[in-house]
Parts: sequence; structure tokens; C-alpha cells
Amino acid sequence: MKFPRIAFVAILLLLAASSVAQNTLPDWALGGFVRVRGKNPVISPNNNTYFWCPMQKDSIAWESNDTFNPAATVMKKDIVVLYRAEDKSGQGIGRRTSRIGYAVSRNGTDFTRRPTPVLYPDADSQQAFEFPGGCEDPRVAVTSDGLYVMLYTQWNRKVARLGVATSRDLIHWEKHGPAFEHAYDGKFLEHWSKSASIVTQVRQGKQVITKVNGKYFMYWGENGVYGATSDNLLDWAPVLDDTGGIKPFIKPRTGYFDSDLTECGPPAVITDKGILLLYNGKNNGGSRRDTRFNANAYCAGQVLFDKEDPTKPIARLDVPFLRPMEAFEKSGQYKDGTVFIEGLVYHRKKWYLYYGCADSRVAVAVFDPKHPVAGDPVPAK
Repeated sequence: MKFPRIAFVAILLLLAASSVAQNTLPDWALGGFVRVRGKNPVISPNNNTYFWCPMQKDSIAWESNDTFNPAATVMKKDIVVLYRAEDKSGQGIGRRTSRIGYAVSRNGTDFTRRPTPVLYPDADSQQAFEFPGGCEDPRVAVTSDGLYVMLYTQWNRKVARLGVATSRDLIHWEKHGPAFEHAYDGKFLEHWSKSASIVTQVRQGKQVITKVNGKYFMYWGENGVYGATSDNLLDWAPVLDDTGGIKPFIKPRTGYFDSDLTECGPPAVITDKGILLLYNGKNNGGSRRDTRFNANAYCAGQVLFDKEDPTKPIARLDVPFLRPMEAFEKSGQYKDGTVFIEGLVYHRKKWYLYYGCADSRVAVAVFDPKHPVAGDPVPAK
């Protein structure tokens, strides 16, 4: 017996649908985010932009190899993306020099880029922390009076450290050094630290840095999610446990998409449900992995913390709301698949999420609260 072609196609579609589960987000989560079709990736490597590097003392094609892991914020009516760019000075992840580039857009998808980086390893007070690896993986947020605060990774190829820089125009930056340099008499200066998400809140349509219990608060870390407090946004003190060590709030979970790493993403947001942190979960490459997703893949998760106690998680997604699905998210220098979220902005009553794709490009997904949709589908167990 022969099936009509239309019936055969319908059977195939039914089988495909049965192999994935609809990812319906709980009411406390943000999303779902939809990739902007026909626009992604929005930032890709450029071989034709050169910069006189004070470290290498040469003219360098500074964004020729990879452009990825972006911060994002709003300046007046525009979205500004600050992205990590790598030159061709070495081979392998973490072996080239990184600098921070600047791109601006009125609509969030079509960008104009500056030909030179705005933050880079320079002949300044931060040489010991930034030569030769450079400045990596920024996150940026703004105060109510217009001071932009960037937390980025200072990489000297020995120890990764959270660095702090500030600006009023997102182009000219003042470096303030390692975030933990002075805390507890310098106890954690040599401690590996990266990926910081300052707590923000939407006020009168603008996402701004806000205090929690009288202090500025940030989540940070990659092996777990930790915290730190500050009185001035420049000097930060890690939250400690009863033994004097750094206190983890959440950790990787065996059998889940975040079984290897839980790395902080863009600035956290206070909502009516709590403090919402979007984070990057790396799947384990061995027996601890979630078998529904590629080994070592980076997917995006969300965790909700208590408003009164920002160290206390009260809800957490068990499946990612964004995962590598597009070809540009699985082709690049990280071929296991990466959607690495770092930039989240509230603009014209929509949320724009900027993320790195396979450590090579930048893409954007948008959430419109007036037209909510489900998150990325998830393979059924």
C-alpha cells in the first residue's frame, strides 16, 4: 500500500514533534526569546580594521579572528554592544589577545562599528593583569545618573581576574583594577575570578543598577555562582561562608544541561518575583552530562533568588531557555555548540539578549512581553 505524499510528510512531522518537548517557561522566568531571522549573526570578524597595539608595538587586525561574548546597554535612544574581539596572534581559545570593540544600533539588529577597540591591554597600571591575554568577556550596566560600569576579565594567561572600568560615554574608559584587590587585605587577589552580573532594576522604562539591602550586589563565577557586595561599584568583597571561603549559591548539577559549569551571564534583574539571574550552563563531557544535549555545549539557564536574601536560590530552570540550534551557533572555534549570554537590555518595552556564538560571532534574540512565546524546544528524555 502506498501512502500519499502529504500523508507521509505529516507522519514525519508527527514523529519529529514527539521527539521534542515544548519548553514552557514558568511565570518567574524571562522569555521566551526569539532569534531575529535574517539578521543573525549581527557582528562577525573583520579583517580590514587595524589598530596600533601598544603591547605588540605593531598595527594589528584586532578583530580578524573572532568577535563574540558581548555586553550590551542603552545610550540615549541606541543600543550599544561591547564585544570581545580576538586577533590572530596565537592559536587556540585563550591564546590570542582580546580587546573590547564598540558597535551601536538604533533598532538592535543593524550595527555600526568603531574601527578601533575601546578597551584593550595598554601601557598602563594594569599591564601585569592584562598582558598578553588582554580584556575579555565584558558585562556592563549603568547607574541612574549615567555612569557605566564594566566588569570584564583581565587575562594574563596565568590567572583570570575580574577587572572594573567606568565610563560616561562607553568609548573612553577608566580602568580601576581588579575588583577584589582590596577585599579582606587582598586575600582573593590571586583567586581565579570572572563573569560578573551586577543587580539591576527597570525604573521608568530604564534598566539601572540598584542596591540590595543597602549595598550594590553582583553575582559572579563560572564553576559555581557566587556573590560580592560593594559600597562604590569599584571595590568588591566576595560573600563568604562560615569557614571564610567563598560561598557558592548554586553549583553544577549531574544529569542537567549545566552539569559542568554555571557561569554568570548578563546583569541580574529585580522583578516582582525576586532577583533573576540568567546564566550559562556548560554540559559535562562525561558521565555527568545531560544526554539530550551535546557534550560540552553551552546553553542558557535562569535562576531566581530571594529579594531579601540574594544568596538564596528559590527557583531554577531544569532545561535551557536558549540552546545551540543554528549553524552559526555550532560552527566556529567552539564546535560543540555555544550560546553564551552576556548582554541583556530593556529597550522600547522589549528585552534584547546578546550572546556569543561558538566563540566566534555575536547574535541577538528578542523577548516581547506583549507577545510571549515558548523557549527553545527541548529533546524529550
